[in-house]
Amino acid sequence: MTQTLLFPDPRPLVERLGADFFRQAPQSPGVYLMRDACDTVRYVGKAKNLRQRLASYRVANPDRLRPRQLRLLRAAVRIDLLECPTEASALARESELLRNLRPRFNRAGTWPGPARFLSWRITGSGLDLAVAAAVEPGWNAKGPLGAGAIYLRATLVRLLWCAIHPARGLAGMPEGWFRGRLEEVATIPRPEAPLAFDELPSRLDALFAGSADVFIDWIRERTCLQSHPFESAVREADFEEITKFTSRQQLRESTGGD
Repeated sequence: MTQTLLFPDPRPLVERLGADFFRQAPQSPGVYLMRDACDTVRYVGKAKNLRQRLASYRVANPDRLRPRQLRLLRAAVRIDLLECPTEASALARESELLRNLRPRFNRAGTWPGPARFLSWRITGSGLDLAVAAAVEPGWNAKGPLGAGAIYLRATLVRLLWCAIHPARGLAGMPEGWFRGRLEEVATIPRPEAPLAFDELPSRLDALFAGSADVFIDWIRERTCLQSHPFESAVREADFEEITKFTSRQQLRESTGGD
């Protein structure tokens, strides 16, 4: 038997803003700013679909929300919506607002993180990939990228390993590499056939110049025989991350962001 609630869950934002505000919110990517009675921004959030995201704030259920979230819903009296053309642009706008406003109810992203560069070089042993605080002599580098450099390196290691050693695939990677547990310098050894290594510099240059499609098409060509559903699903997820990375970089460069 289900127990009937004696009292409905509180809906403070619906009472203040009206149900139409939530029903008429745009179904597009964007950023939302929650303000208190003094017009101070208390929270900044990003959404792929603003209407969907805001729906989660309609009910202040004490059994489902943390105390911090409940305090936010009680404090907010207004929500400003900023539509963005893409999810990547919404992410960049959110990041800018977090650093500038430092809202009380946001914990992550309100302070700039340490500079991190994704660094790579080709040696007699193979391809070295590292995350460094500065550009070191003898290395190529992209950045600063912040914490994103760590995740980008893990993604590239998986893709480039499979492209350089297509016969070995993900199962043939060193232990821990698949989950991003990498050494300070992760070295993908040279293959017996030099073709993949001869093409590497131009493909990496294309990627970091913003041509994700050129890089992804090369990976697809090199891994076309790796047809196991698991391998294919991992590659597609990594391709999506690569595409998001280049989109964010192009947006930052076009808007003069760091």
